[in-house]
Amino acid sequence: MTLTLTPEEREWLTGSAGAPRALAMRVIAETARLMGAEKLIPVASAHIDGALYHGDSGTLFGEKLVDLGAKVVIPTTLNVGGVDMHCGAKIRLPAHEHDMAKRMMRAYEAMGCAATWTCAPYQAGHRPAFGSDVAWGESNAVAFCNSVLGARTNRYGDFLDICCAITARAPYYGLHIPQNRRATFALDCSGISPDLRNSDVFWPVIGTLFGQRAGTDIGVVLGLENTATEDRLKAFGAAAASAGAVGLFHILGVTPEAPDLATVTQGHTGIPVIPVTAAMLDAARAGLSTTSNPAIDAVAVGSPHCSIDELMEIDRLIAGRKLTRPFYACTGRHAVKALEATGRRKALEDAGVTLVADTCVVVTPILSELTGVLMTNSGKFAHYAPGNTGYAVQYGAMAECVESAVTGHLSRNERLWA
Repeated sequence: MTLTLTPEEREWLTGSAGAPRALAMRVIAETARLMGAEKLIPVASAHIDGALYHGDSGTLFGEKLVDLGAKVVIPTTLNVGGVDMHCGAKIRLPAHEHDMAKRMMRAYEAMGCAATWTCAPYQAGHRPAFGSDVAWGESNAVAFCNSVLGARTNRYGDFLDICCAITARAPYYGLHIPQNRRATFALDCSGISPDLRNSDVFWPVIGTLFGQRAGTDIGVVLGLENTATEDRLKAFGAAAASAGAVGLFHILGVTPEAPDLATVTQGHTGIPVIPVTAAMLDAARAGLSTTSNPAIDAVAVGSPHCSIDELMEIDRLIAGRKLTRPFYACTGRHAVKALEATGRRKALEDAGVTLVADTCVVVTPILSELTGVLMTNSGKFAHYAPGNTGYAVQYGAMAECVESAVTGHLSRNERLWA
């Protein structure tokens, strides 16, 4: 398929709007050709995943854009960076890498990106309108944006994302195209006990199962009406995007493009329906833990970043006790400020909780040891932590994570799963 640019876009390529936009247009146009896009489309906002330090070249690219005078022209938020510049969590990067990570973050701020530094920008106020086209990076953010907000984005990779923000253009392909958003299979959870479906610990597990089945397909989940909260949908999408390549999911009667089966399938109602069984859930849950060792060395939650509701839940569960194991709660500046407004930040930290803002323990070295057992309530942490941190993983509910951090040993309530 031939890419057709508007006269204005062709002029941008020649440098009529300056060197930064010409560079960005070259990147976008070449990507569009590779993806078989027929045109570019305007995008209303961007979320940048490319400001996380993975090597000096990324920092130098960002600084080159700044030197050229690049500025974003649409509302643009920033995903996690490589250092915590808000709460001051200790980052164990060598001096050169620490400096380059901070320089990279400063470069993106200099281009006019909002200093959100969170993988949950939708909980920090960045919520595009239903049906709008945007250019977002970060797997959970993309899944939430498409699925829960009903905006339209593909997974925009590092450096392509900032190019979209500089031009307000993106290639028209993939999930921007309405017919590519229809559900082609269903998972039916109606046979699972209501108590389990209505528990927080269930959602990363069913998200993992969904991602394993979906791969790059689009699916719909049945039987979860009246059980979803925003944090549960966040956890589902993050797990699904880690276990598969899920950029969009539908939950019947919950997400905006799935009011009924005919709508979500765009009239193709004869899709395969897979009943979810207890055995399937047991297998998915078992896969989130990589060890049977009951000794817990650290706990980490907040992937995606903890909301203010989740931080308050941690405070409630600790109930004035002292933690005996390191407990890291990764979150955004917006949630830290909300926590401070409640007057409970000091109590959490005095109990032994380390608040980590701007980044998280899986993408930059914060954990004090590289061996042992890390417990988490996050399907995404469970997926990435062994390779990224060196820790084995135990998966459990938030309440189980807190109890395990208090006792130092695995605490797990199997009643829901019986």
